Amino acid sequence: MTHVHIREVGLRDGLQLVKTLVPAEVKLEWFNDAAAAGVPEIEVTSFVPSHVIPQFADADAVMWGAMGRSGTLASALAVNLKGAQRAYDLGVAKLNYVVSASEEHSLSNVRRTPAVAMEAFYAMVAERKERGLEGSVELSCGVATSFGCSLQGEVAQDEVVRLAVSAAEAGADEIMIADTVGFADPVRVRTLFKAVRDAVGDIPVAAHFHDTRGLGLANVLAAVEVDIHRFDASLGGLGGCPFAPGATGNINTEDTVYLLETMGLSTGIDLEALLALRAKLPGWLPNERIGGSVQRAGIPHLPKSFPSLARAMADPVA
Repeated sequence: MTHVHIREVGLRDGLQLVKTLVPAEVKLEWFNDAAAAGVPEIEVTSFVPSHVIPQFADADAVMWGAMGRSGTLASALAVNLKGAQRAYDLGVAKLNYVVSASEEHSLSNVRRTPAVAMEAFYAMVAERKERGLEGSVELSCGVATSFGCSLQGEVAQDEVVRLAVSAAEAGADEIMIADTVGFADPVRVRTLFKAVRDAVGDIPVAAHFHDTRGLGLANVLAAVEVDIHRFDASLGGLGGCPFAPGATGNINTEDTVYLLETMGLSTGIDLEALLALRAKLPGWLPNERIGGSVQRAGIPHLPKSFPSLARAMADPVA
């Protein structure tokens, strides 16, 4: 069976706009439950100044607790070189960075042009080399607003490919293409991801979709059709972009796993255990909109050819 790598981003992307401060012990319970369910990678936090996003004031403590669990890759986001240095000091095994392909979005979000933002990634790569961490610390570079921007409008495909190639040539171990504001559709997904894959060669390419207009899972299917096997997703569909009015957040982890498994792909995730974790979210985040079709409708009887769902088949849904 073809394996698909799911990165759970709820703890970072899902919480970054949440006003209620979630205690570190709850974040670690979330992480541990997701890891126990078989989620292979979890983006745990963001190394960003606490006055910018108070939710991540506990980044060091939460990251340290998460790194203590073997078998699951605990990654984090860094928004600049100082954040990367904090992560390197702590011993983070994978660090994620994002540059926007939309100049207007980049200026509004991080007050830097895409060119200046890419220079920050170059600095992170250089710092990794100076510390002798090549081969032990993985760097992922994402390209945000790859399918358009609610501030700028159209974003040229050539610009997205150019940024992806620049990151790859600089030393990125993974390229992530993000539909930040939910403008993507399956046709454009197939076209853009094929262009990026052809341009960056053997470097793994990941997809980050939002379900702003209900096309999130359709876009996952389109990406799979052009051999993309890495996806970001957020438990309960939490998250979103402040520059996407009406956005419903990231694609839902539970629904994404269900889709991929029913297609005959393997995620290695125990969906029943994931749903048990999902059931805790309303208690932790009572003021947030939490979605999920599988959580609402349950898991139906499925053929036994879907091994990671086998335990969930014991109790039929009426």
